[in-house]
Amino acid sequence: MKAVEIFPWNANFETGIAEIDEQHQQLVKLVNRLASHLAYESDLPGLDEIFGELAAYAQYHFRAEEVIWQEVLAQDPWEIEHRKTHQSFIDDVMRLRNAQGGRSIDVTVEEILSFLCQWLAFHILYSDRRMAQATLAIRAGQAPEEAKRRSNGAMNSTVRALIETVLTMYDSLSNRTLQLVKELTTRQKLEAKLLLAGSVFENTLEAICIVDAAGGIIDANPAFCQSCGQDRGALLGTPIAALKTSLGDDDNAPVVWSTVTDTGHWSGAVHYRTPSGELAAEWLTLSAIRDSSGNVGHYVAVFSSVGGLIQRQQAMEHWAHHDALTGLPNRLLLTDRLDQALAQARRDGKLLAVCYVDLDDFKPVNDQFGHAAGDHVLQVTAERIRKELRGTDTVARVGGDEFVILITGLDHADERLACLDRIRDALRQPIPLGTDPNGPAAHISATIGVSLHLY
Repeated sequence: MKAVEIFPWNANFETGIAEIDEQHQQLVKLVNRLASHLAYESDLPGLDEIFGELAAYAQYHFRAEEVIWQEVLAQDPWEIEHRKTHQSFIDDVMRLRNAQGGRSIDVTVEEILSFLCQWLAFHILYSDRRMAQATLAIRAGQAPEEAKRRSNGAMNSTVRALIETVLTMYDSLSNRTLQLVKELTTRQKLEAKLLLAGSVFENTLEAICIVDAAGGIIDANPAFCQSCGQDRGALLGTPIAALKTSLGDDDNAPVVWSTVTDTGHWSGAVHYRTPSGELAAEWLTLSAIRDSSGNVGHYVAVFSSVGGLIQRQQAMEHWAHHDALTGLPNRLLLTDRLDQALAQARRDGKLLAVCYVDLDDFKPVNDQFGHAAGDHVLQVTAERIRKELRGTDTVARVGGDEFVILITGLDHADERLACLDRIRDALRQPIPLGTDPNGPAAHISATIGVSLHLY
C-alpha cells in the first residue's frame, strides 16, 4: 500500500529541541498511515489498530514533552495551560472516535483526520514553538519572565492569524488529496477487476459470446470462435441464431428467449452442428444484461461442452437397466417391460407369454474351461435367443444361466410359441470356445417353461 501524505513534514515545524521534533515527526507519520488506510479502503480492524497506536503515542509524547517544560517552567501558567491543551486533545479525539453512530467509518475517520491535521499543525507551529523558544532561552540563562516575553512577542497575533489562515487552506488541500487518492484507488480496483474479467473471457475453455438486443454478435472469445470454425472478425455482426439452432430454428427457441428476457437467465442442454456437420450436445447459460433503465441491452451466452457428460449419463442409465455381460435387459427393465406388456394385453385382448429359460449343462463349462469360457457361452446364448424373437418381444437375463422371454400380441397359444422350438434347437448347436474350428466347444441345452396370460 502506497503512503498518502496529507500532512507533509517540513523544516518549519521544527522547534529546535531534537527529542520533541522526532516525536512530532512520528505523530505525523501515524496520521499519514491512518489516511493511507482510509484512502485504500482497508478493513476496520486495520484502521482501529493504527488509531489505537496513534492515541497511545500521543499520550507518550505529551508526557515526554511535559517533562521538558516542567524543568524550566514548573507550575507556570504557560506550562499549566499547555498541559490542559494536551488533555483536551485526548478528550476531543476519543469523542470523535466514539461519535460514529449510524455514520460510515469513512466519515468518522475523515473527521478525525481533519481534526488531527489542524490541531497538530497549529499546536506545533504556535504552542510548541512558543514553549520551545522560551525553554531554550531559559536554558541559555535568561530569566523566565524575559524569556516568555520575547517568545510571546515572536508569536504575535499577526503570526497566529497567518497560521490559522494557512491551516484552513491546508486542511482543504489535505481533504482533496485524500478524496483524490480514494477515487484513484477505486478506479485501480475497477481496472484490475476488468483486466481479470477480460483474462477469464479470453482464456476460459467455455465458449462465450456477447450479443446485442437484436441477437447480433458483438464479441466472442477464442473458444467460441474455435467451436464455430470462424475467426472473430467473421463472427461479428452474425446473428447468433444462424450459428446455434437452439436459439433460432429450434422449436424451443422462443421459450428460451422469452424466459431470459422475463427472468434474466435461462440454462439447459442444447444441440448444435459442429463445423464438420456432426451433431453435438452442450450446456447453454444465457443471461440478460440490462441498462440503467431496466431495458435489455445485451445478452451473454456461455456454451459448455457436455457431450461427454451426457454420453456418460446415458451409459450409466443404460447399464442401470441392462446386464453388463450380455447387454440384455436386467430384472429392473424386465419388470417395467412386463408391466407395459400386461397393460397392452388388457387393451388389445391378446395373449401374453412369459417364458422362463434355464440352461442345462452350463456348470460343467465353467468347471472344465473356466469362467471366461462360461461368459462367452452366455453371450452367444443371448445373441441366439435374440435372433429368434421379434422386435416387440423381450429377452432378459435374470440370473447366472437364467433368461426370461416376453412374447406379446398372441392371438392363440400356438401362434408364436413355435419360436421356442427354434430357440431350443439353436441353443443345442455347439459353441466354439476359440478361433480354431477344430478346437474345444461347449454343448448345452435349455429347459423352457411357459406361462400364458389372457385378460
